[in-house]
Amino acid sequence: MKNKIITVVTNLVLVAVVCAVSLIGFFGGNAVAVSNENSNVYYKAENGTGVSLMFNVYEHTDNVLEILDILGEYQAEATFFIGGSWADDNVDCVREIFKRGHEIASHGYFHKDHSRMSVEANLEEIRPSVKLLNMICNTEITLFAPPSGAFGEATLNACASLDLRVIMWSRDTIDWRDKDTKLIYSRATKNLTKGEFVLMHPTDSTVAALPEILTYIRDNGLSAVTVSHNLGE
Repeated sequence: MKNKIITVVTNLVLVAVVCAVSLIGFFGGNAVAVSNENSNVYYKAENGTGVSLMFNVYEHTDNVLEILDILGEYQAEATFFIGGSWADDNVDCVREIFKRGHEIASHGYFHKDHSRMSVEANLEEIRPSVKLLNMICNTEITLFAPPSGAFGEATLNACASLDLRVIMWSRDTIDWRDKDTKLIYSRATKNLTKGEFVLMHPTDSTVAALPEILTYIRDNGLSAVTVSHNLGE
């Protein structure tokens, strides 16, 4: 009887652990392996002065250039988290982003799942992208956004050794999946407040929705600033 009780209790504990891991492991539909209480992980700027539009870039160079033109029209700043493999093939575009006053940050090199990687593997994926972006723009790279929002303790340790802050988001437009510009606009603007980080990608739908998003930001007394600016740097 005693053994049966122990077995039942053990099974219940295992179920609880699995459930906890499942809840912690997914945030906004993306794998996240650690708590958002970590001091080097930022989902928003608590004392931010504006709104940060964040563009994760691995493709669609033409759309990136259109986005730069639209941002320019609204005198808005943004942070571009750039994949190293894309940057290597689009050096001129990366320089144009930086030239127009926007922030350049790392999005890894080959869009891998960093939550499944060791510290050394994280370093091998992140360090080359940082060096490449630094070389292209002659600027210090201080921010890293993990592809798909997936990261673990090993990622945090790697970023700490590289003096990189890990940036997540307070809202996701899900523009990589949904083509409805009204949905993208709503996700980007509904109850938007200072300090928020808005995740976007250079899709056709985002290009179409961006003017209205920037108009909302302007008309509601907000400003579009870089992530580092929002974090007080």
